[in-house]
Amino acid sequence: MKNSNNPISVTMKSEQKHFLTHLILEFIWLANPSKLDLAENPKAEPEEKSQFALPTLSEIVTETKSLITLALPIILTGLILYSRSILSMLFLGHLGDLELAAGSLAIAFANITGYSVLSGLALGMEPLCSQAFGANRPKLLSITLHRTVIFLLVSSIPLSFLWFNMSKILLFLHQDPNITHMAHTYLIFSLPDLFTNSFIHPIRIYLRAQGITHPVTLATLAGTVFLLPMNFLLVSHYKLGVAGVAASSAFSNLFALLSVVLYVWAKGLHEPTWTAPSRECFKGWKPLARLAAPSCVSVCLEWWWYEIMIVLCGLLVNPKATVASMGVLIQTTAFIYVFPSSLSFAVSTRVGNELGGNRPYGAKLSAVVAVFIAAIMGVSAMVFATGMRYKWALMFSSEREILELTAAAMPILGLCELGNCPQTVGCGVLRGSARPTTAANVNLGAFYLVGMPVAVGLAFFFSVGFSGLWVGLLSAQVCCAGLMLYVVGTTDWELQARRAHCLTTAADVDVDDALHFQSNALHVHQDQQLPLFLLPSLPLCE
Repeated sequence: MKNSNNPISVTMKSEQKHFLTHLILEFIWLANPSKLDLAENPKAEPEEKSQFALPTLSEIVTETKSLITLALPIILTGLILYSRSILSMLFLGHLGDLELAAGSLAIAFANITGYSVLSGLALGMEPLCSQAFGANRPKLLSITLHRTVIFLLVSSIPLSFLWFNMSKILLFLHQDPNITHMAHTYLIFSLPDLFTNSFIHPIRIYLRAQGITHPVTLATLAGTVFLLPMNFLLVSHYKLGVAGVAASSAFSNLFALLSVVLYVWAKGLHEPTWTAPSRECFKGWKPLARLAAPSCVSVCLEWWWYEIMIVLCGLLVNPKATVASMGVLIQTTAFIYVFPSSLSFAVSTRVGNELGGNRPYGAKLSAVVAVFIAAIMGVSAMVFATGMRYKWALMFSSEREILELTAAAMPILGLCELGNCPQTVGCGVLRGSARPTTAANVNLGAFYLVGMPVAVGLAFFFSVGFSGLWVGLLSAQVCCAGLMLYVVGTTDWELQARRAHCLTTAADVDVDDALHFQSNALHVHQDQQLPLFLLPSLPLCE
């Protein structure tokens, strides 16, 4: 008599059952591929409209409302952060010209070697979180948050050593010793910011992926309000100088972090997706790293361009005026950039949510609507820059040479923003669809293979001077916008939806390998009309 509890028998029955299930799913796929998608991901809704269908007016209006609802609090957050940076610069300027120069140098160094790196690395979690939320996989959201915080904390360690040795690096580059010493002091007191940002960036993305943006806005406002009395206390009362300004900024960020954590915890906003940290946080980093690295490169390539432009200004005739004018113009672009970057974050969330929920038509609709809104933003920015060309610089300086240089470059800046707004939103679309490498390649080609040679050639070899640098930026933005629009316009959204399904269901395997095999499977399927189930990539995505 056979023993029904025989482990070999049980194993064979299990394998037979697994085989029969796969066989049934194959026939379902042959009859209707969308049913297979639903069987693999029961939380995802079946796609009702083709990605090639034209949107109705009501769909466009609804999507516009969704994007604006997400973007407005992010815009407000960006404007608050912008005002906070201006506030710190005012206190540095109040201390004296030496302190202002040292603080500006330290902030530029911190942006290049610290803040841009952490911000870029954190963006690697954005497609994971937004697509996981769209696919109704809350555990993946929470695990990704924990992994990213640990990842950024580990990354902050070498950045800290770099900041400690900042004075040696700048002295090697023949910077003024007095300015360098004071800038080093500023950076030492800014070190806690690295670790604070290692929490702030992931929490912001974790909440934004769920469509929750107001806690970060409120916390940023609280931190900025806290900054003013801290500056008066440390700078005016205790006379700590640049160290006081740096420490005040660090305390402000810490206060904002504590505020957002307490608010989210008190309101219970974390409960639907939160899981306690576990050993799982310390493994499976490769998928995150493979998304974070190109995201970081893409962000840094764009941030570093403006710092390089300041260095090149120092090589022109009358460097004092050109550097000052470039500083005014960069502050202007930073102000304008708040608007398209906020829309970029919003569309990244919307595209990720739609792809994660197996709604490629919705993802395409969101991308198209966002690009049109970005075009309107670009035209508005161009009108603003051209109309304010003679008045804007008066807010920063009264010197005639600085005013003339700024007025000459402002219309070019406006044309740059005409391209910058769509390309920034295009980057958001690529982030939401987990394609940061494409964005990095576009930025590298546009800014450094097109824009940089044009800028250097016009400014130094054709004696155009200061305006030549901005024409170089204009050529980079035009090229970048064209490439981004081409990539977004030729996107196969059904393919991206399948990649999103693979990404959100492969948390326990090598997602990079899964995506690689899944992509190959899709190409084979398109060429040979083979069902995906018959190809070896699918088990990696189950």
